[in-house]
Amino acid sequence: MRNREHEIYDVVGIGFGPSNLSLAIALEEYAASGPGNEMSAVFFERQSSFGWHRNMLLPSATMQISFLKDLVTFRNPTSSFSFIAFLHASGRLPRFVNNQDFFPTRQEFHQYLEWAQARVADRVVYGSEVTSIRQPSSTATSPDRLLLEVTDATGRAGRVIEARNVVISTGLVPSMPAGTERDERVWHSSEFLEKYRRTDPRELRRVAVAGAGQSAAEITRFLYDDLPHAQVFAAVPSYGYSVADDTPFANQIFDPGAVDDYYFGTEQTRGAFWRYHRNTNYSVVDGDVIRELYRRSYDEDVHGVSRLEFLNLTMVTGVKRVGTETRVSLQSGPDAEVRELNVDVLVCATGYDAMEPTGLLGDLDRFCLRDEAGRYRVERDYRIVTSPESRCGIYLQGGTEHTHGLTSSLLSNIAVRSGEIVDSIVARRTA
Repeated sequence: MRNREHEIYDVVGIGFGPSNLSLAIALEEYAASGPGNEMSAVFFERQSSFGWHRNMLLPSATMQISFLKDLVTFRNPTSSFSFIAFLHASGRLPRFVNNQDFFPTRQEFHQYLEWAQARVADRVVYGSEVTSIRQPSSTATSPDRLLLEVTDATGRAGRVIEARNVVISTGLVPSMPAGTERDERVWHSSEFLEKYRRTDPRELRRVAVAGAGQSAAEITRFLYDDLPHAQVFAAVPSYGYSVADDTPFANQIFDPGAVDDYYFGTEQTRGAFWRYHRNTNYSVVDGDVIRELYRRSYDEDVHGVSRLEFLNLTMVTGVKRVGTETRVSLQSGPDAEVRELNVDVLVCATGYDAMEPTGLLGDLDRFCLRDEAGRYRVERDYRIVTSPESRCGIYLQGGTEHTHGLTSSLLSNIAVRSGEIVDSIVARRTA
């Protein structure tokens, strides 16, 4: 890690997934739009290289959003960082068009993200992590700056830098069923491929997947196809998988304008968003994947085979090791009898918790204002509302579902959101 005696940046990004990658591109394009528009920026990412949900790049898994909802297009349709530009640079544009599909595979979209990050890689420091943010001891001399401590991959402190604005995008936090801990035989979906590749498939005779969403269904399909000798159990808390509503009118909730409707709406309006449209993204599965799994189950009935078993209305309530086996406790409803299932591997595709920056902010958190429910108050420009003692910009890319709605942690609005953050930083700099 570089050691510099004095570093001051206009923008410091914490985490470098798609959200802050989109921000880095927006800063790059703003700088190119006219003289004097340059802003110094650096991004810190604890991974050793760029990666976005690498462990869910399953064969044939496709994106759930249109390729036009890439890093830039909704903000700047003429950008050279678009998915279309990537296809042209890769020599695949005509063939992609002939494919007549709005939804590329997840592997191809990841290739696009890697291609885009390579063009702004000079702004990124991989294998490093911001561990604390604080105000200078004397705010009188630096009223608009924050101090960030950065460690390298070994945990050794390497540098302290100053920032006029920080943009936090550390990603979602994997969620496990209560009382369940990850180990070499109990995995979260976020680590699936890495863990799966380290096992001997011949040893996996009985595997279970817990969850009702897209990842759960995709992993169930993958294990069934890749382990023709194994029994596959799918523990689904609902009565089978529910189809995602991706119809045109419902999809309007992911439009940029819907963020305004949510942010400036009443509590009744916000409640309606979640009540009526939660099924566009949460605990739902693409119809094609549901049909493929049902077809596999039906074919088993036709051939008198029972290798794929769906445990509907069933939740994992505990896990323990018994010899070489993993014993999973399952319950169908709060008053139902608990049954036990011995498996070689349990995969928990049980979702994620929202990004929570409180620990990172440390003592600075006392300057960040909260609402009556204890959540951060966030301006329309994604900036945390702070008391007068702290005048720096602290922006969130994620963790703002309570203020900005369903798109807060999704790719759908990523290009516009990054542009709005850049516009806010520029406006506050020139104010």
